[in-house]
Amino acid sequence: MKIEKLPSGSYRVRKMYKGKTYSVVFDRKPTQKEAVQAIAKELDKVREHQSVITFKEAASGYIDMKKNVLSPSTVKEYSNTANRIPDWFKELRIMDITQIEINKLINGLSEKKSPKTVRNYHGFISAVLGAYRPDMKIYTKLPQKIKNEPYTPSQDDIKRILEEIRGSKFEIPIILACYGMRRSEICALAIDDIKEDVVHINKALVQNEKNEWVLKTTKTIASTRSIVIPRFLSEKIKDQGYVYKGYPNSITQYLSKIEEKLEIPHFSLHKLRHYFASQMSALGVPEADILKIGGWETDHVMKTVYRHSMIDKDEQAKRSAAKKLQSSLFL
Repeated sequence: MKIEKLPSGSYRVRKMYKGKTYSVVFDRKPTQKEAVQAIAKELDKVREHQSVITFKEAASGYIDMKKNVLSPSTVKEYSNTANRIPDWFKELRIMDITQIEINKLINGLSEKKSPKTVRNYHGFISAVLGAYRPDMKIYTKLPQKIKNEPYTPSQDDIKRILEEIRGSKFEIPIILACYGMRRSEICALAIDDIKEDVVHINKALVQNEKNEWVLKTTKTIASTRSIVIPRFLSEKIKDQGYVYKGYPNSITQYLSKIEEKLEIPHFSLHKLRHYFASQMSALGVPEADILKIGGWETDHVMKTVYRHSMIDKDEQAKRSAAKKLQSSLFL
């Protein structure tokens, strides 16, 4: 507990309790006993409030606490998660929630939702409880993750797609995606962000909790970067006077239609970033440079690239072994 004099002449008593700082202001310097009693009374108010607050109220409070430090899209995701939690759980008093209630909720969610979605729910619930009940230990058995190997487009796939979309309004954004840009970064680009063949990436267009499209800073510090694009592409952007006009979702929907038309296995627009990393790696570009150009903070994407590379090698090895066996058996 600390007693300090303020510039106004008043005195403030501060105490850290369970990760939070509580304070009481006096007109005069309090005695040690008065300070202890005042802080104790303040903590009693907090405990009384927490004893009646529901999970719904706690979740709302947690989101409000994080609004200024989280991206609008993350705040939107948290708000959607909070709204979709069953009412019976939201109406529980925060102090009455035990591991039993959490297990019941997760068990019910697991019947209809994917393991990844259930884990997202559990992560949010744990974060809220961690803020209001920091001493609570949570040990929940979560559904096993489903091994998923999403399709990463090949060089031939990309060439066919770029040929098909030539001259369309989506040609520029899809080519930029092939150069490692996120959809949010592409849609936020202004003509002033492009100097000759250099693109300066410093903002993103995302949806907030009201489903409004808003500009914000890039996803991470590493995301603020510059990349080099083909001269013909920068000239095309300059000639038309903008990068892309339209809804971000329209780019994704258009790409999906083109994949279906060309009978290419479905992959999301975001997978073009994996294609970019894969191609850079195949061309011998150092991993550190790939991460910097693509705006990645960790090497997770490179692990994905290497995993896909090993899958291809494994497939080749299996076919080679099968061919040898066939030769020994039938030739």
